[in-house]
Amino acid sequence: MYSYAYPHPAVTTDIVIFSLRDNELKLLLIKRKGEPFKGKWALPGGFVQLDEDLEAAANRELAQETGVSGVYLEQLYTFGQPNRDPRERVITVAYYALIPSDRLTLTASTDAEAVGWFGMDELPKLAFDHETIVETAHQRLVAKLDYSTLAFQFMPEEFTLTELQAVYEIILRADIDKRNFRKWVLALERVEESGEYRRQGAHRPAKLYRLINRDQVDIIK
Repeated sequence: MYSYAYPHPAVTTDIVIFSLRDNELKLLLIKRKGEPFKGKWALPGGFVQLDEDLEAAANRELAQETGVSGVYLEQLYTFGQPNRDPRERVITVAYYALIPSDRLTLTASTDAEAVGWFGMDELPKLAFDHETIVETAHQRLVAKLDYSTLAFQFMPEEFTLTELQAVYEIILRADIDKRNFRKWVLALERVEESGEYRRQGAHRPAKLYRLINRDQVDIIK
């Protein structure tokens, strides 16, 4: 058997999961069951097996540690500081995902003692370099609002344009002009009327829309 002259680093995947809950952008974290950082909160993730590709590893770890599966994942960045993992030389490929809150049923298993949601302003101290990964993912999310349909991934099967606008306002932490936003969204031709309506208080019923292609994020500029 061939022997390499230099040792090889291990490879992991870590997944940053965002969702909108209680009108707030929140992050999914697991509490580690074992060392290192036992009892600390961390991103879902783990080691890549020899016979699987990176995205498959990310999906497997996400399902095993949180019960979440079948979500849109996008590769974020590769983190490779030599001392980022006390066990050995580990390079991690981070992914991030946006999930509608109505699609989530969380269960902790394998390496996770617990799983929970945390607001971006109330994050606990995280294991490894996961705070850096989260910050990078959040910056990417905000930046992509301007030139992609990424934020549409937060939406349930049916939604109003007012609800979609609220997603942008929550992430950007700023108000958006309603008329211009509606004109912009409809001009993209990425949503279609579902034929249903929803009554909101004393106002007239609002049209419900749905994504034309839920599994696709488009670049729009």
